[in-house]
Amino acid sequence: MMSTNNSDEYDIAIIGGGMVGASLACLLANTSLRIALVDRQLFDESAIPVTQVQPKFDARVSAITAASRNLFDQMGLWDDIAAMRCCGYSNMQVWDADGTGSVSFSAGDVNQLELGNIVENSVILSALYKKLDLIDHVDLITPFSIESFQRDQDAKKITLRSIDGNNLTAKLLVAADGASSKIRELAEFATKEWDYNHLALVTTVKTEAAHRNTAFQRFMPTGPLAFLPLAESASDSGQKFSSIVWSAIPERSEELMFMSDKEFALELSRSIENKLGAIEWLDKRFVFPLRQRHAKDYVQDNIALVGDAAHSIHPLAGQGVNLGLLDVQVLAQELIQGLQAGRNVADMTVLKCYQRKRVGHNLGMMWMMEGFKYLFAERPLPVRWFRNLGMRGVDNIPLVKNQLARRAMGLDW
Repeated sequence: MMSTNNSDEYDIAIIGGGMVGASLACLLANTSLRIALVDRQLFDESAIPVTQVQPKFDARVSAITAASRNLFDQMGLWDDIAAMRCCGYSNMQVWDADGTGSVSFSAGDVNQLELGNIVENSVILSALYKKLDLIDHVDLITPFSIESFQRDQDAKKITLRSIDGNNLTAKLLVAADGASSKIRELAEFATKEWDYNHLALVTTVKTEAAHRNTAFQRFMPTGPLAFLPLAESASDSGQKFSSIVWSAIPERSEELMFMSDKEFALELSRSIENKLGAIEWLDKRFVFPLRQRHAKDYVQDNIALVGDAAHSIHPLAGQGVNLGLLDVQVLAQELIQGLQAGRNVADMTVLKCYQRKRVGHNLGMMWMMEGFKYLFAERPLPVRWFRNLGMRGVDNIPLVKNQLARRAMGLDW
């Protein structure tokens, strides 16, 4: 793999070198396709916290489902990820702040060792780029900030132009460039979108009590708070670190961001009902807006959208990157099958097969998360009563609870 800014021609240009885009490039490793992995930023391995002498956790983490772990395993990456740093969790506790309703999930109940793994995004990227460096027909093209593109219908290709005047031509563009996708904007894909009226506050904390490989999520009227277990290393026995994702209405998020570290630590411990004791240390806090977005179509002539470029979702169930990984798994399968059948890499029959297989699943997960978000935001007594009754009912019906768990793990999709 090499870095270049020269004008060149490719079969596929993957726009966005994050986890989803880089995964697609790895999934196409055994093809003869010439692939460009394009990003506006340089990949800096020295910025990966886990490579430092004193470990520092990346504030950006992903809850990797069993399905996503299996995909990384198929790519030969999971051992590298686990050797760097990840934390499997075997239990999850979810409860309502306005009542007595709660649900507890256990990996053993669904015949799995883990419900999922909390992994820093930088750790996943490091494993992906280590593999990509061994693939001769994938070129990393960075930095390349896209200004415009032009379709050549006769030649059935697209030419990208960067802001500094460099060109890149491909038969198929795959937009993996995130929720604010430049490709989606330039190609004028129609989308349906709305604000959640939530901001997500993220940070890392060290707690008095061990998390015992358990994820905690408390639903409050202002938004859900999640403690996601972290491990300092593969042999970490302390189990004191957690990644925090606190989604809240803007007024509450602003209040939390303006607190001193001491005030925030006390409020955080109180808000999780002291499940892990006092907060002994916390890292810098970051906040970002949450917006749901779904492209009405995932494909056009010579273009396919994947991941957040096609759909963005509330983080309360940690499904965002997992949906994106399922997207590229299906797209890679369809592209490979199309090539084996003698089809062009940008054949619309192939691209529409990908779209058909992913739209329904993604929409179903998005509407489920939307329903949870609004259900737990409602304060009227009848709604709270129904909500708590429903949670207790689910917790007492193993068949229903375990089916929900398997769906969330990506095992039944």
